[in-house]
Amino acid sequence: MPRKTVARTARLASIPLGVAGRTVGGWGKRLAGQSAEQVSAEVAARTAEQLFAVLGQLKGGAMKFGQALSVFEAAIPDEMAEPYREALTRLQAAAPPMSAQTMHRVLAQQLGRGWSERFAEFDDTPAAAASIGQVHKAVWRDGRQVAVKVQYPGADEALRSDLRQLQRFSKLFQPFAPGMEIKPLLQELADRMTEELDYRAEAENQRAFAKAFAGDEQMLVPRVVASAPKVTITEWVDGRPLSSVIKDGTPEERNEAGRLLSEFHFSSPARVGLLHSDPHPGNFMITPDGRLCVIDFGAIARLPEGLPEPLGVMTRLAVQGRSAELATLMREEHFIRPDMNLEPDDVLAYLAPFAEPASVEVFHFTRRWMQRQAGRVGDLRGQDFKTGRSLNLPPQYLLIQRVTAGATGILCQLDAEFSMRSIISHWQPGFAED
Repeated sequence: MPRKTVARTARLASIPLGVAGRTVGGWGKRLAGQSAEQVSAEVAARTAEQLFAVLGQLKGGAMKFGQALSVFEAAIPDEMAEPYREALTRLQAAAPPMSAQTMHRVLAQQLGRGWSERFAEFDDTPAAAASIGQVHKAVWRDGRQVAVKVQYPGADEALRSDLRQLQRFSKLFQPFAPGMEIKPLLQELADRMTEELDYRAEAENQRAFAKAFAGDEQMLVPRVVASAPKVTITEWVDGRPLSSVIKDGTPEERNEAGRLLSEFHFSSPARVGLLHSDPHPGNFMITPDGRLCVIDFGAIARLPEGLPEPLGVMTRLAVQGRSAELATLMREEHFIRPDMNLEPDDVLAYLAPFAEPASVEVFHFTRRWMQRQAGRVGDLRGQDFKTGRSLNLPPQYLLIQRVTAGATGILCQLDAEFSMRSIISHWQPGFAED
């Protein structure tokens, strides 16, 4: 894993440079007689392959960015999405692994020289790879099958390097979102992502979730067996990856997976006081008995009072079309900065479509719906684009927004149809009250 800032920045810079080169090459092929469709498909496929290769090699914050990006492929027009869909789905579950020798060295450092005596069996071939660690299947000394997550050497330096680069570039982002306070937002992101480096903290998060969901008929959180700063050992769970349900699940399987995912995210703050904040398909499975298994608790938002009530009130006001009250509340919660002059009707027009899933008894999450939202807020000539640029995201809402956006992307990938309104009514304070 490249650790030095110069090396990582150069790798990241290769992505836009590669896109530019392929675009120029595409013009040449057009002049040589190839169709626009052929050229676009070839450029998209090669860009996706480069994206996968670079982010996978860098791991760290760069790969986490790729994993986060993968849930939004549903917003890309269908004719452009397939190459990215394939490359980013692979990124969710695979990356170049570290060698067995390196992995053994980390285990010895974290668990002691006699680490192997704790296991009855240990598979040196990784079962999965993530942004800052890889997972091995093993058998604990008491006979339990376990998952052993081992952090990549240098992951801490790499992650901090990527975050430093983002923070250095904060001024470059400002013109694209003049209403948003970029610097505190990036600081909050950096603080939360840095927490993921300590696997002991992740183990404590997972213990809290496992205790709260113990015996639950719908959810399963594997119990923690042992942990160290850069190694965590949890019970192994077999299940069908959510990416498989997305790819070829039946409508009934897709609907149920979407319902379970939404129930988990909305109920967790009330049940645990925490919100799982890394929503991508690689962190979810459907068990043989139909439960949603959730893994990877490095990124969490601490919500000891549950989901913030103002979010529920804002959603209700948007559904009810009460623009003046909505704008007033958004100013009070700092979604609209004091120096921003926004018309309440424009704010409502921007937000109301996002509240559609809460406005009907049963909502169908589709790629077409998400593409419509992306096109609407991304149209440089439209009022929604201007309104969106002027809205702020308070840092305390960052991870909640990340989960909401990411989970919505997954629901659209699933093509899921279920009652989101009933879940929001039950678990989101402020929505059902008037």
